[in-house]
Amino acid sequence: MNPSVLDRRPEAPGLGGWPATGRADRPAPSAARRPVRPPGRRGPMTPIAVVGGGLAGITAALALGEAGLPVTVYEARPRLGGATHSFERDGLVVDNGQHVFLRCCTAYRGLLDRLGVTDRVRLQDRFDLRVLTPAGRPGRLRRAALPGPLHLMPALAAYSLLRPADRLRAVRCALALRRLDPADPGLDGIGLGDWLAAHGQRDTARRALWELFAVAALNIGVEEAALGPAAMVFRTALLGRADAADLGVPAVPLGDLHGAAAQLAIRERGGRVRLAAKVTAIEPGPVLVVDGERIDAAAVIVATPHRQAAHLVPWDAVPDRERWAGLGESPIVNVHLHYERPVTDLPFAAVVDSPVQWVFDRTRASGVRAGQYLAVSVSAADRWIDEPTAKLRAEFVPALEQLFPAARNARLRDFFVTRERRATFRQAPGSGALRPGPATRWPGLYLAGSWTDTGWPDTMEGAVRSGLTAARLVRSHLAGGAS
Repeated sequence: MNPSVLDRRPEAPGLGGWPATGRADRPAPSAARRPVRPPGRRGPMTPIAVVGGGLAGITAALALGEAGLPVTVYEARPRLGGATHSFERDGLVVDNGQHVFLRCCTAYRGLLDRLGVTDRVRLQDRFDLRVLTPAGRPGRLRRAALPGPLHLMPALAAYSLLRPADRLRAVRCALALRRLDPADPGLDGIGLGDWLAAHGQRDTARRALWELFAVAALNIGVEEAALGPAAMVFRTALLGRADAADLGVPAVPLGDLHGAAAQLAIRERGGRVRLAAKVTAIEPGPVLVVDGERIDAAAVIVATPHRQAAHLVPWDAVPDRERWAGLGESPIVNVHLHYERPVTDLPFAAVVDSPVQWVFDRTRASGVRAGQYLAVSVSAADRWIDEPTAKLRAEFVPALEQLFPAARNARLRDFFVTRERRATFRQAPGSGALRPGPATRWPGLYLAGSWTDTGWPDTMEGAVRSGLTAARLVRSHLAGGAS
């Protein structure tokens, strides 16, 4: 892999591998929607089954629907969206966790386009990140109007949270990262922390620079992370195209952005969505067992988290499925604070030397009419995941007051915590070798999900790319091609 990987379009000329089928708010033209069916088959096609309604399953269903293929999505929960969803609390619309994307996330942006919700996100014109500290000494990383990878060099050279000598070492380290090939399987066995230490990155530089991006992207501490996925993140987002790292955030609740919009889009393309429908087994045929009912399928895409997939996929389809348990899981905790009045004018910021890692102003997006609603996102949250809410309040309220002095005199209307125990798999050394490809030994049975071997870390972009790949393989299978 090299920094131009995101410019490649192996599946089709559309954004991020999506078929170029016209505007996202209408079905594809009739020529593009002509069904692909197995040779010799006549009459109505048996629907393709997509098990799991997260981003991978949504993407696969949309891509197949745009090809004119009948699809049914089976989701055990009463909503679509998977790990990206919303709920209501005393009139406040709350996302289960704060999700961001980058301009280089072309497949995910293609999904937003297909869902017709591109106008419901905010994407920076130029990467610009404020970095706060409890001591009140802020830093700033903003890309210059230079081609990549030179665009961030001025920001590193002037980064006030590092001493001049550490800034120079950081620039040298960035250039060394750019020379790595993330596709090299040898990087999977190397720890990011060890590599950074070997390239002169002292503790201050790790905390004030590398952790900002590595922990947020990989959901694991720098000392535990694998070098392979970290190199992919740094090379693609920060050291590739100049605009690759421009940050995007949802401007509406995730339930509207993904779940509700996806349900409508799938149905507009001729697909079906069955919510609260639990798939308990997959049998030869393929046949699904859904709440005790046996249902034929033309093909099956299993787009669930890895632990559920290991229970669903038959042993003779994936004999080594037990290995997936080795991927483990890594938690994320989100702390939510509703103040009686505004305490900051920043839309979001990163934080160092504090239990707060990232903080986002979710006031407008969540429909808050009075005061200010801040969401604090804490990745690699093993330390916090089992702590009671009272303990988190005692830690995070004073931490926010250190960052935003106006919070000291602002009454808290509400404080609560959301926890995702299995937010991602644990992207530690050796984890890359455990990620399976999309095909199984059963013709017509495929895997999707951000935990599969997508070439990306466990992210929304990886999930969407996996759905696109699985849909392409299903089309090839039904057309009589190699699977």
